[in-house]
Amino acid sequence: MGHDWIYFDANASEPVRPAALDALARAASVPGNPSSVHRAGREARAVLESARERLAALFGARGDNCVMTSGGTEANLLAVAGLGAGRRVLVSAIEHDAVRAAVVGESIPVDGDGVVRLAVLERMLADPRGGPALVCLMLANNEVGTIQPVAEAARICRAHGALLHVDAVQAAGRIAVDLRVLGADGLAVSGHKFGGVKGAGALLLAGDATRTLPPVMAGGGQEMGRRGGTPALPAIAAMAEAASEAVAALAAEGAAAMARWRDAIDAAAVAAGAVVCGAAAPRLANTTCLALPGRTSQMQLIALDLAGFGVSAGSACSSGKVARSHVLDAMGLGPLAGEAIRVSLPWTTREEDVMRFIEAYRTMAARLPVRRVTLEEAGA
Repeated sequence: MGHDWIYFDANASEPVRPAALDALARAASVPGNPSSVHRAGREARAVLESARERLAALFGARGDNCVMTSGGTEANLLAVAGLGAGRRVLVSAIEHDAVRAAVVGESIPVDGDGVVRLAVLERMLADPRGGPALVCLMLANNEVGTIQPVAEAARICRAHGALLHVDAVQAAGRIAVDLRVLGADGLAVSGHKFGGVKGAGALLLAGDATRTLPPVMAGGGQEMGRRGGTPALPAIAAMAEAASEAVAALAAEGAAAMARWRDAIDAAAVAAGAVVCGAAAPRLANTTCLALPGRTSQMQLIALDLAGFGVSAGSACSSGKVARSHVLDAMGLGPLAGEAIRVSLPWTTREEDVMRFIEAYRTMAARLPVRRVTLEEAGA
């Protein structure tokens, strides 16, 4: 990859933080298995438990309620299977496919900015025919960056005896995330989304939920019987280190510059004829979703890639395909759902990179031919 090519796809995966790489190397040099009782095993166990305690403390959980997984997908699957056992499951219409694929649940609608309709959620939970429920609501959407009113949803859930699981994969490290403050029963995070390496995530649980959580992946009794398999110790150590750095950057108001740069991109895109999806709702400081009428998402991705920028169209979990966004469909954006790109700024972003992108976007918007987009082209 040339030095002039700029990566603006942080929501797919953040660049690895140097401190996380250092932590990975240190953990990789430990030969023992954390389940072994000899000296090398105890050393490995100490690395694992230190990472567990650090991660739990950063996101408002107890260490023994932090279950290490292979990433956000497995953490969400474990939560849905465990917390949702014997319950009906209600899933917001803009949840990540990792949650949508884990369960056939009832869909909670969102408004035109991608914010869940709490009044509808309350009516669904109040239905006496429904029975006990698990509600799945992401903290921040991966495509448009919309931040959900999770604490309010938690109060509604408690009033109706429902449990709440929160996919915080995109939010962790970008906004304040605290399991206790949110009032959730489960919360999923993924290391590579805030500057760790791929292959490690965690499910954080409230109260004593861990004692009854059945494993999705059975094995040798690791993670107190909740997740089998030898843990990926280097990736876990890197995750804890990256989380510490990301949260520290937030405390130093690191998101303020991101928000200014995102707003500059939004203003330039609107001037070029684009629509900012979810603009009226609170959003992640690093994320914007720009729809350019009459130009398919794929056309825009190719043009920007050739201009030296890596952006995406919605989720990065579709085997490299550019597909119509179910999130934008749920927001009622019609044809724009196949004409949008996501720009997500990584922690490495510089102001000059943003200025270059704005010029590239203006050029693209002026040069790409405007034409009616077919349903097939839009990914419908």
